[in-house]
Amino acid sequence: MILAKHAGFCFGVRRAVEAAERAAPAYTLGAIIHNPQAVARLEALGIRTADGIDGVPDGARVVIRSHGVGRAEMEALTQKGCEIVDATCPVIVRMRAMVCEASAAGIPLIVVGEAGHPEVRGILGWTDGPRWAVLTQAEVDALPRLETALVLAQTTLVESKFRALCDALREKVARPDIRATICAATRERQAECVEIASRADAMIVIGGRESSNSRKLCALAGAICPRTHFVETAAELDGLEFRPSDTIGITAGASTPDCIIKEVAARMNDIEKKAPIEETNEQGAMSMEDVEKTLVQIRPGQIVTGTVVQITDDEVCVNVGYKADGLVKKSDLSSPDVKIGDEIEVEVVKVNDGEGNVLLSQKNIISRKAWEEICAKEAAGEFVEGVGKEAVKGGLLADVMGIRTFIPASQLSLRYVEKIEEFVGQTMTLKIIEIDRAKKRIVASRKAVLMVEEAERKKKIWDSLEVGSIVKGTVRRLADFGAFVDIGGVDGLVHVTDLSWGRVKHPSDVVKVGQEIDVKILNVDPERERISLSYKQTQPRPWTVAGEKYPVGSVVEGKVVRITTFGAFVELEPGLDGLVHISQCALTRIAKVEDAVNVGDIVRVKVLDVNTEAKRISLSIREVLEDEALENVPDDEYAIGDDLPEVDA
Repeated sequence: MILAKHAGFCFGVRRAVEAAERAAPAYTLGAIIHNPQAVARLEALGIRTADGIDGVPDGARVVIRSHGVGRAEMEALTQKGCEIVDATCPVIVRMRAMVCEASAAGIPLIVVGEAGHPEVRGILGWTDGPRWAVLTQAEVDALPRLETALVLAQTTLVESKFRALCDALREKVARPDIRATICAATRERQAECVEIASRADAMIVIGGRESSNSRKLCALAGAICPRTHFVETAAELDGLEFRPSDTIGITAGASTPDCIIKEVAARMNDIEKKAPIEETNEQGAMSMEDVEKTLVQIRPGQIVTGTVVQITDDEVCVNVGYKADGLVKKSDLSSPDVKIGDEIEVEVVKVNDGEGNVLLSQKNIISRKAWEEICAKEAAGEFVEGVGKEAVKGGLLADVMGIRTFIPASQLSLRYVEKIEEFVGQTMTLKIIEIDRAKKRIVASRKAVLMVEEAERKKKIWDSLEVGSIVKGTVRRLADFGAFVDIGGVDGLVHVTDLSWGRVKHPSDVVKVGQEIDVKILNVDPERERISLSYKQTQPRPWTVAGEKYPVGSVVEGKVVRITTFGAFVELEPGLDGLVHISQCALTRIAKVEDAVNVGDIVRVKVLDVNTEAKRISLSIREVLEDEALENVPDDEYAIGDDLPEVDA
């Protein structure tokens, strides 16, 4: 037996079934999957199937199956006050987003698929514009001529049919926007079904009678293997006939539970064990012809398991249960370290090489397994490891699991790559971005991996940012409105008003590019990738320390920044101004402040009073001048008792 690896529940169906199990008791709009046995099991858990919205009681819990539903159904359930558990397949959710975007732009929708299928009905239900479902050439011919249209595929559609209908649609739509939305798991399942059917004498396809993807598998297998049987349960195998020499292929649709697949495999094992034993001749001994009939039947391309019975300098002899042993060249082995008695998997190259030997190989198996693994990783969105091998026109050839893979130059790095040769010999993590299964070609991207890593790195940084915390940063660039500061991989903005407690004409007056500073995080907006920072809040407010910094009686220097009728304001430091009253501006009485000082003058002032609560500092130029005048008077200029000269008040 050959049991398909990609048989049974796909990710979307498994996710929906598990969601229903967790949600029980609940309702589903239509059967959760197209498999009566699975539906019956869920009913026993309390999952009831409703044929439509009217069958769902108000306020009930409703599980949306993997096929999804239209917008109208969603809105109706909401109006009924239902608790919605949306188990729509992620692939269909992405299709739904495409439809909504196209609908908003007024673009018609064409879905290549069965019009009555719940998935197709659901997708069509998300557009407000013209919509069609087509599955035949006649349905395409009936379409009106369109300037443009969004073209999607039913996720379980056979790819060759989708391509053929897309070619026909190009005759009807001038500029079609074609999206190949066939599920990657569907592609894998169908490709594997075809491959197994080509090697099998009989095929068994397991699935519900109403399952669209199971019926398509049966059609694909039947086109290659005439003895293809479609069964829903293991009990249906009893009426089928199989020969002891048959190679049986088994696959299953995406709605088939694992338990049914195991039952079918177990029943086939029972049938194999009950196969009739060949009758002996009259003497009780089996003839050579009878003996040959009991031996394994092999054919080119078949994968068999054999036992190593002999090893020579350049060949390994393997017993595969056939009337002749097989020979494998050591150069065709996956590992040269084989020993007599080892069981190895080999592929039949020739049944008879002309000398009665069976030619075997492991290279094709390795290549096929590597190809299948790469396809599986691509479907799952997983990364692969590759080694750069050769710089070619337009990019780099890399080795991924022994498969030649092309990396376009634009996909090598986040920035322009001048010398592609630098990547030769390098091991790199890659994302598969394109697979041509027919031509066995793979296109990969290192850039996509770097983008994911960069996004994860940024996310960690964003998650670590806390409003109110003080962090270190480096000034990266200046603008008229502020300074951009790198705080560990992301840039934040210190607005010009947050650079200093005082007035700032330009950020360069406070900070310089390359300067390391402490900043306080004021606000974080991850969605818009914006961070507001403050430099001034990492420093004490000038007024809180003004009394200590400028004690009464001290003489300091400041700049005249503003003049009023009653005095001059002198800036002692950014954000801290003191007032020199007009009476304190000069030694003599003045009519106006400008007679003593002007804006921009640097003056020495004495601190008369500091009121931090009222944020007022009284200053005097006059007292500084008086002190200076006294300091300039010689000690012996006036004798004790002499009359002092009169000084104007």
